[in-house]
Amino acid sequence: MTGASDRSTGDLPFQLICGLAAPDALEPVMQVMQSAFDPMYGEAWNHSQTRSMLTMPLTHTIIAEAVPSAVGQATGEPIGFSMSRRVGDEEELLLIGVKPEWRHFGAGSSILAQVIENAREAGVMRIFLEMRSNNTATHLYHKFGFGQVGMRKNYYKGADSQLYDALTFALAL
Repeated sequence: MTGASDRSTGDLPFQLICGLAAPDALEPVMQVMQSAFDPMYGEAWNHSQTRSMLTMPLTHTIIAEAVPSAVGQATGEPIGFSMSRRVGDEEELLLIGVKPEWRHFGAGSSILAQVIENAREAGVMRIFLEMRSNNTATHLYHKFGFGQVGMRKNYYKGADSQLYDALTFALAL
């Protein structure tokens, strides 16, 4: 990734790689995307959508990779990611995903903490995100101080044709 830098996560079994989005982030993001998002809700982006966003200016990624001997995983295996877009003094968290088998190792919290830290360092005033109303990640966003600022009724349609509201959250920095 262009301008990427490794960020230590202490004794955790993964490392974070931060940088401007670039074509070389596509493969690791897609590897995580395939397993991180429940197909029931159709929230995963396809290859073309992801590639398109990665080429847009001011898009940033964070890739979490397994470190040597971490839970029997290969070194450098992507286990989580975030993609955000910064415009002026605001940032939108577009996607954040962690492979299911890595969800209890702190990867999601570490990635989100890094998104917030990077935004603060860049002078961002607010971070926004939108998510399905019954998404289990709600607790993660509340833990970091995000609050609900909006809702779109019946915005998402599940594979069973059930409709779900979209919730908009914001965090003032």
